[in-house]
This record gives sequence, C-alpha cells and structure tokens, in this order.
Amino acid sequence: MRRLGLGVATVAIAATAACSALGKQAFQQPVVQLKDVTVQGIGLTGGNLAVKLNVYNPNGYRLDATRMTYNLTVGDANNTANLATGVLDSRFSVQSGDSTVVTIPVSFTYAGIGAAGRQLINTGGVPYRVTGDVTVGTMVGNFTVPFSSTGNFTAFGGASRQ
Repeated sequence: MRRLGLGVATVAIAATAACSALGKQAFQQPVVQLKDVTVQGIGLTGGNLAVKLNVYNPNGYRLDATRMTYNLTVGDANNTANLATGVLDSRFSVQSGDSTVVTIPVSFTYAGIGAAGRQLINTGGVPYRVTGDVTVGTMVGNFTVPFSSTGNFTAFGGASRQ
C-alpha cells in the first residue's frame, strides 16, 4: 500500500512538472514600452515625472503581475542618462490580447538629465531604452520574465517604438 501511495505521488509530481514545462514553452513574454512622460512638478534642483509604461499581453489568458523592476535610460550612444531605476510592487492585471498602462513616479535632477533635455529641446526627440523584468502569475505558474524596448520620445508626439 505504501508503494502504491509513493507511485501515485511520483506520477503526480512528474505530471505537474511536465505541465509547468509546457506552460513555460507556450508562455509569450509581455511587451513593455514607454508610452508617455509628463511633468508633475518642477523645483530649483529638479522635479517629478510620471513615466507611463504600456504593458501588452500577447497570451491567450490574463496575466496578474505582482512585481516589476525597471531601468529607463534616455539619450544617444554619446550621452546616456539613467532617468529611473526601481521596483514597482503594485499589483496589476493585463487581460488576454490587451494592454495596461502602468505609471511610475520618477524624481529627477537637472544635472542627471541635462544632456537628454538639451537633445529634446534641440532636435525635438530623445532616444530611450527601458529594460527590466516582470513577475506574472498565470494558470500554469509564476514566471519572472525580462523585457527590453527602445524607441524615441518626442516632445509633441509622445513615444514611438523602434
């Protein structure tokens, strides 16, 4: 009887592992890109921004995100400035085939984004790169997946993906 119980437990563990492996193969990474940046306030040494990231779910089921890390840099290859790095522990959901906008509050100093600000003023746009990872819960388990997106943020048109 004990052998039978051990055999059933082994089969159950193997089946669970197989489903999890199949689920990871079928899982498509969410697409995260910069949507917009708005100034929330300006002071003598810097200010506050609301950085909006668009999170798209290409999967056939809802994703429930529990955590997201991010690193947002702006500027070209010659002048890159780290605009924001952090962790967002707020939960959010993205329905199947849909997008959700996640807003990240960012504090900045003028010295930290001077070159990118000058480029935005001079050319009307500044290249950006957003990287990080998002932890999502799905019906086949939890996954932490990386994301990376580049584009160009313009003063008048918002962000465009490259």
